[in-house]
Amino acid sequence: MKVTRRDFFIKSSIVTGALALDINCAQPAAKVNKPIVLSTWNFGIRANKEAWTILGQGGKALDAIEKGVRLIEADPNEHSVGYGGRPDRDGHVTLDACIMDEKANIGAVLCLEHIMHPITVARKVMEETPHVMLSGEGALDFALSQGMEKINLLTPDSEKAWKDWLEKGEYKPKVNVENHDTIGMIALDDQGNLSGACTTSGMAYKMRGRIGDSPIIGAGLYVDNEVGAATATGHGEEVVRVVGSFLVVELMRSGLSPQKACEEAVVRIKQKFDLRQADLKDTQIGFIALSKTGEYGAYCLQKGFNFAVQDKVESKLIDADYLIKT
Repeated sequence: MKVTRRDFFIKSSIVTGALALDINCAQPAAKVNKPIVLSTWNFGIRANKEAWTILGQGGKALDAIEKGVRLIEADPNEHSVGYGGRPDRDGHVTLDACIMDEKANIGAVLCLEHIMHPITVARKVMEETPHVMLSGEGALDFALSQGMEKINLLTPDSEKAWKDWLEKGEYKPKVNVENHDTIGMIALDDQGNLSGACTTSGMAYKMRGRIGDSPIIGAGLYVDNEVGAATATGHGEEVVRVVGSFLVVELMRSGLSPQKACEEAVVRIKQKFDLRQADLKDTQIGFIALSKTGEYGAYCLQKGFNFAVQDKVESKLIDADYLIKT
């Protein structure tokens, strides 16, 4: 049978296309760095190690992040989280926390008193109630109904610091000092699922009833299992203003790396300061972010924020890059 020039090119195109398809199919999938866990601040090293007892055994990110931050909540020497946290100006230690899993299940507690582990109460809200947030006395009643112990969260050290503060009664937050810090933790497990947690005692000597970003899904924490996760630390009012953690994840969805997404979110916060002509010299904001592939990034407003990372290779503390260099 005579082969025409047209037949030759059609057959050649089919063969070439088939070969290209075979080559593409033969390419290995991009390697995912999992499991991996990130936490804010230097106590994140200890928290990550605790989380790794679950992650390193193939366990779920949700279980790991709860266990990791509980370690810091129970430490009376950490005065910005949980037991031993600095009180409000009236002497009440009030705790805020939220948690989010790979299925967009969420739970949070706000202004919770007398319970050492607000993150566990937040998880109970997520799993045992039709709600996503409980606050104040209602949150305490719920925690007690779940069998949790009522304790005095105001340790002698925190009480003394509060009484010393009362002599002047001034509230002037200082950059990178434990009167506004949080532990935020995000993790990717062996199954490729993301979860996150955020827990704090909030600003020291805050007004009674003050809530920052930490227990607010989308502000202090956000997880999208198709894209990545982010959490924030620092002055919560500024994070809430831009719905910071949601912003970071959405920027990742648009194609930015975790690092670039964190950088853009901090720039947005700086722009809001400029718009209000507000002084930011005593303000710190930091973000950490983790992608579905295990890539991570972090950025802050000014020098001083660090974060901890643990994967199969190493555990390390990293000083985040920052926007304001002068």
